[in-house]
Amino acid sequence: MPTCEVQMHTELDARYWMLDGIPRTTFITFAEHARRTQDEERESSPSKSSRQAIVNRERGFTLVELVVVIVMVSFFVLLPQLNLLKPFRKNVFRAQANKLVSAMQMAASAAAESDRKYEVLIDIPEQGFMLRQITTPDLSEVLEEEIIIQHNFNENCQIAYILFDDGDYTNESRAKFRAGRSGWQYGGKIVLLDEDQRPYTIIVNRINRIVTLLEGEVEIFMPRTKDELPF
Repeated sequence: MPTCEVQMHTELDARYWMLDGIPRTTFITFAEHARRTQDEERESSPSKSSRQAIVNRERGFTLVELVVVIVMVSFFVLLPQLNLLKPFRKNVFRAQANKLVSAMQMAASAAAESDRKYEVLIDIPEQGFMLRQITTPDLSEVLEEEIIIQHNFNENCQIAYILFDDGDYTNESRAKFRAGRSGWQYGGKIVLLDEDQRPYTIIVNRINRIVTLLEGEVEIFMPRTKDELPF
């Protein structure tokens, strides 16, 4: 009997300490290793709030980059348009200036083909001009039926000053160019400014009746007195 009890106790201890031939201490080692692995993964993996912060930061960088791209694209789109506006403004100025040139050419041509007299009145204070046919001896009075063309300039074209070929100059009053069968009573130049304050000159030649628009502030031929002539 004693021999049997010792044998049973030994077998129970063996079953307790052995499971399928693996010592119990081995299972304890495996459990501790699994627990430590889970703890390390929990510590190394970011929390939900941390992950959200990273996502938000990435979205923020994406929005900044998007804004930069939009600004750059807008700049490259607007640049050609700005370059296209320059010739457009120049064409607007020339259209305004050529209206005055055409009115003066009309006055010179109509006077040369008839015995009628015409006048181009340039109003610097009002920034405009008027072409009329002179029908009465009173040159200071302008009748409504005499007016052929009347036009006012805008900010794209401004009258700076007028210089007649006899030396008379004005930049703040009215100036009159009169044309008859024999040509212009006085010649001279009309200086205009475009939107960028660049000067242009309308030349009125009383010898050949030609009216031209030139770029820049052009000098005109001024008649000389007898004392200025070398002979």
